[in-house]
Amino acid sequence: MKLVTYLFNNNEYLGAITPCGTKIMPLAENGFPYKDMNDIISNITDVEKQALNSLIKSGIGEGIISIDSVKLLAPIPEPKQDILCLGINYWAHAEESVRYKKEAFDGDRKFPVYFSKRVNRAVADKESIQSHNDIISTLDYEAELAVIIGKDAKNVSLESVSDYIFGYTIINDVTARELQTRHKQWTFGKGLDGFAPMGPCIVTADEIAFPPVLKIKSYVNGELRQDASTDMFIHDISYVINELSKGMTLKAGTIIATGTPAGVGMGFVPPKFLKTGDTVVCEIENIGKITNTVE
Repeated sequence: MKLVTYLFNNNEYLGAITPCGTKIMPLAENGFPYKDMNDIISNITDVEKQALNSLIKSGIGEGIISIDSVKLLAPIPEPKQDILCLGINYWAHAEESVRYKKEAFDGDRKFPVYFSKRVNRAVADKESIQSHNDIISTLDYEAELAVIIGKDAKNVSLESVSDYIFGYTIINDVTARELQTRHKQWTFGKGLDGFAPMGPCIVTADEIAFPPVLKIKSYVNGELRQDASTDMFIHDISYVINELSKGMTLKAGTIIATGTPAGVGMGFVPPKFLKTGDTVVCEIENIGKITNTVE
């Protein structure tokens, strides 16, 4: 299933994209009256998932509307908690990061780099990225696969990680490089308002084989910048969820961004940072793409 949050007649709704890809079936009108995406992630049962999946595939649900008649929002517009993120989780990105600023990014990769990304409200497909050009000049993009936890996870074994995944989405981990490197800790440089484009949907875990091997790309003004696959992680999803859950409870709805491949702006010589008017597309196979322009 591809689940979405959308705006229709100035109201937010939950829906599912039909198999043709051009229509949305509203969940509430079809017997799934969850109030928002966090609610459905936390509370939908396996039986309900199966019923909903069957209904979507049948194409006979109530109130089906054209996707062009709605505004898609980020699938989780207001995450319950900060997004958990992995830094430097592809070898080629590690190399370009060290080349850009060795003292900030050098070191071995025996253990993952974790940080939190503050999100007041996630940015939707076709919404703008704030440039914050009054305080920064090195705005960068990072296409990433995000994992959505489906049930409270504590002390999860490597073998059972897939049982805890609700689905996947795309995140652009927008970053202010000078703030990131100036403060050493990455929260400020990663967490400015508007720095979390997300979407266009959540693809439920049953639609993607585990571990996911998906092509991931980004484009800036039509130029291909990132081109990799999610089987190139230094630390894979099973490792990350197993390790994190040993020391913290990952609540249902937790979003984990798994890191970005090589090709970000700081990786070029000279760097290719974003400017006002630039358009960034982040695309992941089987999920879709999000397009955002810097304002």
